[in-house]
Amino acid sequence: MKKSRLLAGFVLLAGIMLSVTGCREKTYKLALVTDVGTINDKSFNQGAWEGLEKYAKDKKMTYQYYQPKQQTTNDYVESAKVAIENGAEVVVTPGYLFENAIWQLQTEHPDVKFILLDGSPHNVIDWDTMATLDGEDPNYDIKDNVYSIFYAEEEAGFYAGYASVKEGMRDLGFMGGMAVPAVVRFGMGYIEGAKYAANELELDDGAVTMKYTYLNSFIPDAAHQTKAAAWYGTGTEVIFAAAGGAGGSVMKAAEEKQNKWVIGVDVDQRAESRTVLTSAIKSLGSSVYQTLDKIYKDGVKGGTSETLDSTVGGVGLPAKSDADFDRFQNFNKAQYDAVYELVKNGTITVYDDVEDPDYVALGGAKVVVTVE
Repeated sequence: MKKSRLLAGFVLLAGIMLSVTGCREKTYKLALVTDVGTINDKSFNQGAWEGLEKYAKDKKMTYQYYQPKQQTTNDYVESAKVAIENGAEVVVTPGYLFENAIWQLQTEHPDVKFILLDGSPHNVIDWDTMATLDGEDPNYDIKDNVYSIFYAEEEAGFYAGYASVKEGMRDLGFMGGMAVPAVVRFGMGYIEGAKYAANELELDDGAVTMKYTYLNSFIPDAAHQTKAAAWYGTGTEVIFAAAGGAGGSVMKAAEEKQNKWVIGVDVDQRAESRTVLTSAIKSLGSSVYQTLDKIYKDGVKGGTSETLDSTVGGVGLPAKSDADFDRFQNFNKAQYDAVYELVKNGTITVYDDVEDPDYVALGGAKVVVTVE
C-alpha cells in the first residue's frame, strides 16, 4: 500500500514538474505591448494586434500580447523585456508613448526587432527643457533593429472633412484625444478637407462652422459623452472623434439624438455604432503585416523612419465597395475615389505643418473654426 501510494505520489509530482517545465518552455515569437488601451479598444491597439495576429496565423508562428500596469516608460520597458524573456523575436509597440522605451531597448536587445508605430526612438523626455532619459545630449538614433512607421493622418482627416461637407453637413465638430502630433494632424487635415469641399461647392465664407477641442483622454468617460451631447444639442451634425476609446462616449451621445453622426478613427469603426458615418483609417494591420514580412521573408533591416500616405494606401476612408458609403445620402465612392486620386498624384497637397498659414486659418475663409 505504502509503495503504491509512494509511486502514485511520484507520478503526480513528475506530472506537475513536466507541466511546469512545459509552461516555462512555451515561447511566443511575435509580441505586442499595448499602450493606454487594450487589444479590444476598437482603435489603435486593436488595429496593430489584428495585423500581428493575421501574420502569426498565416505563418503558423506563436504570438502573445502584454499589457503594462501603468503608462510609464519603465512599465513599457519591463513589459517588452517580459516578452523577450518569453522568446519574442519581434516586438510591436503601437504609439508615440513608446519612443523612449524603444530608444533604450534597441541597444539593450540588438538581436530583437522592434516595430514602432507612430513614433521614432529618442531619449528626450521633456521637449520644453530638452531633458533626456539618460542625462546626455538629445539622441535620435534609430538602430538597424527598429522599424519606425508614421502615417499621414492629415490626409485621412482631409478625406473625413471633405466627405462631411460634400454630404451637405455645415456644422462640424472635432474631438481629439490629446494634442499629440498624430491627433493634431487628424484635426488639421479635417479642417483642410472641409475648406476644400466648401471651395468646390462655392459656399460663402462662414457657411461651414466647426467646434474644435481636445478631451485630454483616450478612454471612455461620461464627461466626454456630456460634452458631445451638448455639441449635438446646439446644432453640430457630425463629430470626428480622433480619440481612441473615448470615441465610444461620442457615439453614445450621437445614439441618443436624431440624425447625428460620428466619424471614427484609426480603424473602420462602423460596426461599433449605427451613428458611425465613416472612419479616418490608418493601415495599421497591413503595415504591421508587411513589416513582419520584410523582416522574415526579405531580411530587410530597419534603421529609418517611413511615412505611409495615400500614395501607398497608408491612410484613407473604408472604401472596398459602395457598401462602405451606404450611410451617406449625397457622398459616394466615386466622389471619394476622385478626390483620393487628386491627393495621391499631388494635385491636392494636404499640409502636415500646423504652422502653415494656409493650414488652419482659424476663423478664416470658408470654414469658421471655434476652439473650445
